[in-house]
Amino acid sequence: ASYFSTQGSTLPAARKTGRLEVRTNAIVEKVAYDKETRRATGVHVIDSQTDERLFFSSKLVFLCASTLGSTQILLNSRSEAFPDGLANSSGALGKYLMDHTMAAGAFAVMPGYDDVITRGHRPNGIYIPRFRNLSPAEESGDMGFVRGYGYQGMAMRLQGFPALAQPGFGADWKKSLTGFGPWAMFLSGFGECLPSEANRVKLSERARDRWGIPQLDIRFEWSENELAMYRDIGQEAVAMLEAAGGVHVSPLSQTPPPGGVGIHEMGTARMGRDPRTSVLGSHCQAHDVQNLFVTDGACMTSSACQNPSLTYMALTARACAFAARQLEGGAYA
Repeated sequence: ASYFSTQGSTLPAARKTGRLEVRTNAIVEKVAYDKETRRATGVHVIDSQTDERLFFSSKLVFLCASTLGSTQILLNSRSEAFPDGLANSSGALGKYLMDHTMAAGAFAVMPGYDDVITRGHRPNGIYIPRFRNLSPAEESGDMGFVRGYGYQGMAMRLQGFPALAQPGFGADWKKSLTGFGPWAMFLSGFGECLPSEANRVKLSERARDRWGIPQLDIRFEWSENELAMYRDIGQEAVAMLEAAGGVHVSPLSQTPPPGGVGIHEMGTARMGRDPRTSVLGSHCQAHDVQNLFVTDGACMTSSACQNPSLTYMALTARACAFAARQLEGGAYA
């Protein structure tokens, strides 16, 4: 998914239909709602260049503004019918924020292969799938945490490593910086974050942007489960690299960076079968507003440990197919 680009795939396909209009410099302020029809009627936007406020009406509204962006819009779309945010009769909107733990793992120098040099390219990365807690018996054991993690890794030559490892100055030392050092291997784990009601976002009572739109107040902490998993990620990475013959093996980090560093924000408008405990149904359709869909990470109910982009794309394709069938059947007439 890291090589995916809407500019090279989905946008050209949409453009070929002759029905695409791309509105740039448009900041969505809120979604309009008609309490009589119980439907969304369009979006209020602000032109960031002119400050002009505009309204675009629509039979269907799809929010795909990123996890926190979509939730901010919904929370700001308050009305008499939904005083706590649009489609929020459950009270779940803004709750169960998740991200992946990252920066845990290890680094090692790998002896040998001194005659192997890459030019104009580098070795591809590797992925080690989750191997912890794969059975109910294992997960109920003494691992110290539930769920698991996967590793992303890469090999590279440490250019300038010999010179950087010792002090020096002058032309000879400077020249040594351009030389090839030994091969090294990195293993970095991405750990699953459990959904917690305490990890949430809400509209700030004080912070607003230049257009007066309330910003998000974010509360997020790693649980003991994530912290125990983080420690295991580092320990296992060290053990793997030592078993592979690595030297100077060292863990990457002992404590996880704050949530958000993984840039895999998920949750806050989660899917579910029960409208009393979730915001969206299985097709990313709002329980409370049938012509409103949220097709980004906000819909996620759990985080797993894999990069989520392909899952977002699959859920979006399913939601669009469902909405198209509904539209053809006259559901939104």
